[in-house]
Amino acid sequence: MITSAAWAGKRYAMLGLARSGAATVGALLAAGARVTAWDSDEAKRSTLTPSPLWGEGWGEGQSSSAVAGTAPLPTLSPPGRGYLCVAPLDDLTGFDALVVSPGVPLNTHPIAARARAAGVPIIGDIELFAQARGQLPPHKVVGITGTNGKSTTTALVHHILQTAGVPTLMGGNIGLPILAQEPLPAGGVYVLELSSYQIDLTASLDCDVAVLLNITPDHLDRYDGFDGYAASKARLFAMQSPGHEAVIGIGDAASAAIARSLSARGEHLTKIAPGVCLFQGKWPALQGPHNAQNALVAIATCQALGVAEADIDRGLETFGGLPHRMERVREVAGVTYVDDSKATNPDSTAPALAAFDRVHWIVGGRAKGDDLDACVPHFGSVARAYTIGEAGPRFAAILAPVMPVEQCGTLEAAVGAAAAGARPGETVLLSPACASFDQFRDYEERGDAFRAAVEALS
Repeated sequence: MITSAAWAGKRYAMLGLARSGAATVGALLAAGARVTAWDSDEAKRSTLTPSPLWGEGWGEGQSSSAVAGTAPLPTLSPPGRGYLCVAPLDDLTGFDALVVSPGVPLNTHPIAARARAAGVPIIGDIELFAQARGQLPPHKVVGITGTNGKSTTTALVHHILQTAGVPTLMGGNIGLPILAQEPLPAGGVYVLELSSYQIDLTASLDCDVAVLLNITPDHLDRYDGFDGYAASKARLFAMQSPGHEAVIGIGDAASAAIARSLSARGEHLTKIAPGVCLFQGKWPALQGPHNAQNALVAIATCQALGVAEADIDRGLETFGGLPHRMERVREVAGVTYVDDSKATNPDSTAPALAAFDRVHWIVGGRAKGDDLDACVPHFGSVARAYTIGEAGPRFAAILAPVMPVEQCGTLEAAVGAAAAGARPGETVLLSPACASFDQFRDYEERGDAFRAAVEALS
């Protein structure tokens, strides 16, 4: 795992014990830090059991069970061993930092006020990675953000680097906690997918190549309007050294404004304009106009890293795509079933609709907004819509005037209805334009449920 000697002996509070949170606790303990950790979910707290991954990460005589209260941590013996206390974070006095999982809404959660009152900085695991970089073998970091396309672009850059024989790891928002991974050898490249939340919790990540794909309205419940959300994305470039590379898609006004603000960087700034013609016939997993932009950004990023053109071409041709992102599941009776569960907002769904001629569209979940305006230009591709989840009634009302709609409620019912209505040559597309949290743990579970329903078809 990735650790830093600078964490040894320091006190950290950790809020949120999902994948990145649990990995962060492990890395801090392995470095000899003293950690008080908490999650409101008892099941997540119970996962903090002694593990070889954490080495000697337990205070002498202590167990992994929850410790009541917030008593001072004991002196460690022998020196350098980490200590874990699982307890509510009621008092942050004396901590060196509060580490929070990106999912913790700092604009509403009371922990933020407690940290400010105690003068404790609030950081995330990406900031800890930035702090650890000085002790890693010489390497480069690519940071990729944007409202849509960042997972595909992260995986694509990672794949091209692998194709070129460059040691590489990907992590961050793509679901792979970076601190849990083994450090790369000299010459390696860390490719990080970064959400706005992760950027908010980072103060010193100086990316060798910083990438912005696009900015469209999203996560506005966490920000002071769209401008606040865009400003969060822009911080990725503010943390860079001036001589490092910036790659920005300028297909939307907010991203173009950020690019203009960086114009003094000259040759260190690459702008990716929309509508550039590319032949995508050799890239089976990179179809559609949105993937044309993803490919252009990945090409520019890899060129900035010095990857040979032949290796870039081979990487584009052999890229297999991501699970739950325009993933072809199965063909049944001439009908193709496609899992695009990762499309959690209308701007992400729009290019999926554009990629097919006759679509039976499964849409709905927990809406991030009140409209489907981004999808309107592609309504002509939709043969019929099948609405699910909390947003189902609202979306049915929007769509009914322009296309046939069935209110199905559940994903399983929608798959059955779409299978009954689709004809050979048509596509049944799960591209919900919504978050999954009304009915599923996450978009992955939703995509797995879609696959199960499709595989059950005769």
